[in-house]
Amino acid sequence: MLVNGAGMQEDDVLMTRAAWLYYVGGLNQEATAKRLGTTRARVNKLLSDARDAGLVSITINPSNVGLLPVEEAIRTRYGLNFCICTPALRFDTPGKHDDALLAPFAFRAVGAAAASHLRRHLAETPRAVIGTGWGRTLEQMTLQMAGVSAPGARFISLMGSLTANSAYNPFEVVHSLARTSGGEGFFLPVPFIADTAEAREVLVSQQSVQHALSLAKAATMAYISLGELREDSLLRRQNMITTQELSELRECGAVGDTNGLFFNAAGAAVDHPLNHRTIGLGLEDLRKIPTVALVAGGSKLDAVRGFLASGIARGLVIDGDTALDLISAA
Repeated sequence: MLVNGAGMQEDDVLMTRAAWLYYVGGLNQEATAKRLGTTRARVNKLLSDARDAGLVSITINPSNVGLLPVEEAIRTRYGLNFCICTPALRFDTPGKHDDALLAPFAFRAVGAAAASHLRRHLAETPRAVIGTGWGRTLEQMTLQMAGVSAPGARFISLMGSLTANSAYNPFEVVHSLARTSGGEGFFLPVPFIADTAEAREVLVSQQSVQHALSLAKAATMAYISLGELREDSLLRRQNMITTQELSELRECGAVGDTNGLFFNAAGAAVDHPLNHRTIGLGLEDLRKIPTVALVAGGSKLDAVRGFLASGIARGLVIDGDTALDLISAA
């Protein structure tokens, strides 16, 4: 065990040195490999690991991506304070692109753009209170926060935690942001979905939960992701809802969810038992704080249209391909 631990530490040091030489020192991969006494293939892997670990964060100036007219059209159409579109990756005609191929890029791009927005807010608001949801886009946002110092910031989950341990669990999202920035992390000490509506009321009445909810309601900025109602959605893959519940939600008119709150095409909460069992800030609570929706992937088009129709979102960070589809549909 000691040998393995030492080996892991050596890998971390090598990864950090490779990242510094390449990104800061300006050496190419071949020169970096020579400096470290390793191969170019090894350097390529180290640089990839550095990005995945959040050691290196990439910031893109949104004013140079060529979608400013689309951003303004979406902002005006839905009454937003701002809209940020990442570059569109589609090379063929609308409708013929492969969502499965584009999705990984969309998650990373939207996560990076959201991280840039969060960086600015933390710089402008020393005592910021940041509310966070869960999901792959939020995970990518946390990986792009390297080098941020915000010791006065507080990060709070807007929902209960999942039972499965993953990098996009609300607990892990808050923990990662607090650790990276030097701020404090707070959590809702309850499950994501209670067994019954009655059980939810008991859990929410607890003093510790009330304190966490009060902090969440005081958020100076909240970042949430939207989910689609499909069999391959994250909620289904994590077994948070059943296939039968998914079908029932569709029959109720639901088109998407945020933090386990299911809404219809008009952005209103649907009348389904799950909406009475989910623990966290409600849709009307989100309306009262600066809420930013993060959207990555064309499969979420119906969900983003419905959520924006509610008027809850103050801002939107969306991948370019989905943005083009959104404004075309509008």
